[in-house]
Order: sequence, then C-alpha cells, then structure tokens
Amino acid sequence: MRIVLAGSTGVIGRRLEPILTARGHEVIGLARNGPVAVDVLDRDAVAAAVRDARPDVVMHQLTSLSTGDFAANSRLRRTGTRNLVDAALAAGVRRIVAQSIAWAYEPGAEPATEETPLDLGAPEPRQTSVGGAAALESAVQEAPEWVVLRYGTLYGPGTWYARDGLMAQFAAAGKVPADADVSSLLHIDDAVAAAVAALEWPVGVVNVCDDEPAAASQWVPAFCAAANVPAPAVTEGERHGWARGASNRHARTHLGWSPAHPSWREGFASL
Repeated sequence: MRIVLAGSTGVIGRRLEPILTARGHEVIGLARNGPVAVDVLDRDAVAAAVRDARPDVVMHQLTSLSTGDFAANSRLRRTGTRNLVDAALAAGVRRIVAQSIAWAYEPGAEPATEETPLDLGAPEPRQTSVGGAAALESAVQEAPEWVVLRYGTLYGPGTWYARDGLMAQFAAAGKVPADADVSSLLHIDDAVAAAVAALEWPVGVVNVCDDEPAAASQWVPAFCAAANVPAPAVTEGERHGWARGASNRHARTHLGWSPAHPSWREGFASL
C-alpha cells in the first residue's frame, strides 16, 4: 500500500515508518520538518501533498506536545485533522487510521470501554484536550473506512515518561502527584505495533493500552524509581471521576491484539 504518514518525525512516526517500509508498504512521510515538509495547519499545502502522494491510506500520528502546550495540540487536532481529512477525501483515500487518547471519557467507576461517552461537558482546562480529541475523531469518521486508536499514556524512549523525559524532570522537582487518579499506560513500542495492525482492523474505535489500569499512587513511584528520581509522597483522597483508566478487552478479544508490555510494572523496568 501507499501510505501517507502524517507526523512521520514524531515519537511514534519515526518508529512506524521503517516498520511499514520493511513490510513492503510505500511510505510518504509528512511533517513540518519531514521528507515532505508540510505544516498541517496550511490547508492548501496539505491538499497538494496528499493529492501528489496518491495514497491508499492516510495515517494520522500528528501531535504538538514537545513543549506541553495543550492548546496548540488541540488546535492541531481540530484544524490539522480537518485539513488532513478533507485532503484525503478529495484524493479518494478510503482508509484513515488516527491517533486519539484513552483519557477523554466521562466520569465513572470502572475502566472505560469504547462505548463509554467522551467527557464533552468537562470544564477547562480538561475541555481543551477532550474537545480536540472529539473533533479529531468526528472528522476521521467521515472516511469510508476508519480506525481511531485511543492510546493510553505513552511511556518509553522519546516520550514524556522516559528516563530523560519531561515528566522525569517534573518528578525530580516534585511536580508529579502520586494520588488516587487512575491511568492506563502504554509502551511506545505497543503503540507502534497497534498502528501497524490497524491497517487491517475493521472500522471502529479501539482502546490501545496495557492490561493494568492503576492509580498514580501505584505507578508514579515505580516510574520515579525507573527514572532514578525521588518519588513523591503518596497522597490520600478521592480520584477525579474521569481519571478511571480504560479497558483493552475489545482489542484483545475481538482484534487479536495484546501488548508486548502487558503491565507498566515490567515496562518501567525496561526504561
């Protein structure tokens, strides 16, 4: 297949491209500083790049998170995705695979499934991230075939949660709480593997995360130990209702996908 990989120089994209190429696909990498240099906020440039590439599939792995600017990332998800989807549809592309997030669900007691509604009524600053993810997913679903990958919190080389990552720096400064909020985590290699598999998956939304949602009081000290920084004191109190984690049961049961790093416990040990 000919695949336009939008975000080819990002933490997922730069791992994904050689794997796709090794499997016989022709990959056209789009990024601000990529092989095809395109700013996805430039509607005309995106349209021209996708038209010239004549892809069978568009894979959306775009983020803008290097500085921690969530508003910029939300703008990319809204406007950049809109430009990319419109370009794909105009070029006759049938399938779009896109990266979303597994922590945008509404409050609840159990880990969220794909049927759980998104937290569209969330107040700011959470609304910025949830609204951006919802806009991305809505646009992608206009394609004849689409898969939305709702990734858990990424960890591993090149991510925020790496030995030299942004969150290791924050943790060293005592700015990462070890509280009751529950997260689902995902090793970067498992995120890449799911993106490759999604080329063949049926249409739909898929939670892509490890098998063990956990409270920050459990996983943050383990991350700090792996990053060789002091762990914060564990704090008591109730979790935010939306901080519930996500279930990967659909991917494991119906799609045959399972993470190579089934738990952050052993995953952090590999950092």
